[in-house]
Amino acid sequence: MAVPEIWAGVDIGKEHHHCVVINADGERLLSRRVLNDETELLHLIGDVLAISADVLWAVDLNHGGAALLICLLLSHDQPMAYLTGLAVHRASATYKGEGKTDAKDAFVIADQARVRRDLGLLRPGDEIAVDLRTLTNRRLDVVFDRTRQINRLRAQLLEIFPALERSLDLVNKGPVMLLTGYQTPAAIRRAGVQRIETWLKNRKVRGAAALAKTVVEAARAQMTALPGEKLAAAMVVRLAKGVMALDEEIVGLDALIEATFREHPHAEVIRSLPGMGPKLGAEFIAATGGDMDAFGSADRLAASPPCPGPVTPAASAQPAPPRRYHRGLLRSMYLSAMVSITTCPASKAYYQRKRSEGKGHKQALLALARRRLNVLWAMIRDGQCYQGSPPVTTAA
Repeated sequence: MAVPEIWAGVDIGKEHHHCVVINADGERLLSRRVLNDETELLHLIGDVLAISADVLWAVDLNHGGAALLICLLLSHDQPMAYLTGLAVHRASATYKGEGKTDAKDAFVIADQARVRRDLGLLRPGDEIAVDLRTLTNRRLDVVFDRTRQINRLRAQLLEIFPALERSLDLVNKGPVMLLTGYQTPAAIRRAGVQRIETWLKNRKVRGAAALAKTVVEAARAQMTALPGEKLAAAMVVRLAKGVMALDEEIVGLDALIEATFREHPHAEVIRSLPGMGPKLGAEFIAATGGDMDAFGSADRLAASPPCPGPVTPAASAQPAPPRRYHRGLLRSMYLSAMVSITTCPASKAYYQRKRSEGKGHKQALLALARRRLNVLWAMIRDGQCYQGSPPVTTAA
């Protein structure tokens, strides 16, 4: 990319942003606080372009409060670089002047964009990639919410019925369903094994007989009714129903994710890689923006920072772990690598070779994930499904 005439650094805020424009000598040409509003932002873009149409914008946030500005800049075909908040914080310590202010941070962002040559340009992701990003992020949120809800359920059940809390695996649907109908030792003893088993079978719970026997045994082990049992039991019901509602949302999201993922042109190629199912494939597309043309090589893809779409990262790449990486990309490749060592002979052999070299389990999985990223990048580049022997990973 040619060196621009001016640089516009924007310190992103929730309600207001601060923009500082500098020239090649680092002189401030504009410094303005602007409302995070479409009309105000359009005025800012117009004023900056009036100074010079040859401008590079730089932001310290690429989602949330920055979304409207990024969309407006992309619609005006404006090049835009991204600096992480940590990079801005570290760089700020080397600049003299006032303490931390929005104006200083905006200047630091602009000046770092001026002097650094390792910043990637933000690019718009395709429509399906954007949808998948929204869906996969929501699914992760719901999964975390479910874990928290189960922990609350366990804590509440522990106060009135420790034996039942010990005997139930609340990750599974059946035990959670049971708690919507039975919560106290006395109620379970009165119902008995046969009635509870029938109740569970009517709700299509697998292993109803074994579960009914387990909970009745737990009830016979506790004959004491603890203080507050009635209200606590009601809370257990509410919490259990909350877990079930989250389960239903996850099922619905999974269906949407799979249907959306299958619409992407790279879906068939991605799914052909052992261990890469619809959910992990969707996370991969969400992390990369779905356009491999934006990356010159698998090494550049591996070093890409998180962004709204694909990135053109630094030209340099080395085998050592990158300082910048996308957590979503790492997650999808790491989890798929974990699955692949049980389903793919080539992945298993590579993993075992790394273990024989002295690497631990996690290190070997990370090495395998990195190797599989090379393979997947080449597969997408060439439009070829996985066939056991990996495509050549040299840049096209």
